[in-house]
Order: sequence, then structure tokens, then C-alpha cells
Amino acid sequence: MEQNHKSKDMSNLFEKIPMEGVKNIIVVASGKGGVGKSTVAANLAIAFARDGYKTALVDADIYGPSIPRMFGIEDAKPDVTSFGEKEIMFPIDKFGVSIMSIGFFIDRNQSLIWRGPMAANGVTQLFENTQWGDIDYMFVDFPPGTGDIQLTTIQKLSIAGAIIVTTPQEIALNDARKATSMFTNPDLKVPVLGIIENMSWFTPEQHPEEKYYIFGKGGGHKMAIEFDTMLLGQIPLVSEVGEAAEKGLSVFSQTNKLVIDSFEKIAGLIISKTEDRS
Repeated sequence: MEQNHKSKDMSNLFEKIPMEGVKNIIVVASGKGGVGKSTVAANLAIAFARDGYKTALVDADIYGPSIPRMFGIEDAKPDVTSFGEKEIMFPIDKFGVSIMSIGFFIDRNQSLIWRGPMAANGVTQLFENTQWGDIDYMFVDFPPGTGDIQLTTIQKLSIAGAIIVTTPQEIALNDARKATSMFTNPDLKVPVLGIIENMSWFTPEQHPEEKYYIFGKGGGHKMAIEFDTMLLGQIPLVSEVGEAAEKGLSVFSQTNKLVIDSFEKIAGLIISKTEDRS
């Protein structure tokens, strides 16, 4: 017996969280961990703030929140005020970015043993119970994969677009394809703004003109073609970037102009693409 399967548009089935004052919400995703997604999200947010935009960053990687460490604010505690039966949280500001993370509310050595729905609800509260004010661009650092947190966020927020972070090697690309397919699924309809290829090549600090493609070459470009989107940029593997993240410093505090130029160029392309859609 032949069955007629019609795809249902899930993007309008859920009540949206009213994010008054927030103009553009951009999610930063990856298929697997270890590709530098959070580092990319953090420094993109800083790049936008440096360009004069009111910028926010939500750490939605609830099982492994790393944004507080990257900004050097692990010991920060957001102010919380009660309005009737609802508690309102106020983000922590650093480098011109308004930041909210579950990491602010748990011990840094504590693990969260939450099932998917509970974790998704926890992330929802980061958006719904935070006093954001006027924000031009809000970046959301997703956990790796395609689970409940991603689906709930997509369903409950009006997303301007998604950015996929990958490294050039095929195993990372395979997982990144799965993440991209989630956004391009006709039931969800989230525009993929482009691909960012991280760790594209290794450049020794003493020889900035040299490039070593230790993870392969051309993977981000290949994937952008597959999904009919843009390769927003390639970020080299530079030891200073990881060291800065460990110390709570931004990439813009470094001496490596190549990395700084990469983030500034990517920020410009994202601004152009989101303004074209508005």
C-alpha cells in the first residue's frame, strides 16, 4: 500500500521565545568536538563588538561550557533579580560582549547529569530569563552534534542563520555534513550562512610565511560547494590562538595578523549576508 508522506514545517509549530531587542541570532555549530567551534564563536563575537555592534554570546554547550574559561570569567556570577515569580539574570560583559553560560551557575569541576529534555530546558532559560537589552548580533555556541539542545533552540528562536565549523580532514567533514543537513532539512529551514574551516594549515611562529596542511587541504571549500553555500574563511592553526583561549584572552590581543585578518574578514561576510536577508 502506497503511503503519502508529506513533510511538515516544524519551524512554526512551537511558540517562539520573545527576544525583544535582539535583531539577529546566529548559531555556531559543528558535527564533532575538537574542531575549535567555541574558539571560533568567541572570537567572532569579539570581532563584531570591535566593529561597533552590540553583541551577545550564549554558551549552549551545556555539558561542556568552555566560554567562561575562554573569556577569563570562570569565577563570575551573574546578577539575578526576582520579578514576581520569575528570576531574571543579567549577562556578564567582557571584551564588549554580553555573555551567558550555564558554566556561571555550576562548579567548574561539576558534571551535569541531565537527560536531553532537561538540558534543552536549561538552555531555553538562558535565553528566556536573561535581560539582554538591545543586541545587534547574538551568537549561540551549540554543543557538537544534532541533539535536543539544537532542535529546541531552532524551534523556539527565530534564527537568522547558522555557521558550520569544521577542520579539513574527512572524518570532521563527515560529521559537519550531518550538522549542516539538520539546518537544511525542510522541516527546520535555517539558512546556512557558510562554512568556516578551522586549523586549515599550520604556520610556525618563527616562519609565518610557511604553510603545512597537516589535516588535509580543500575540505571546507568542497563542503561549501556540496551545500551551495559560502566558504566564509579559513583560519590557520597557530599556537597563540589556543594559548590565548587558555588565558582568557581574545585572538585580537595576539601578534599574529593573519588570524586577526581571518576573523575580521569572516565577520564582514556574515554582516553582509545577514543584512542582505533583512
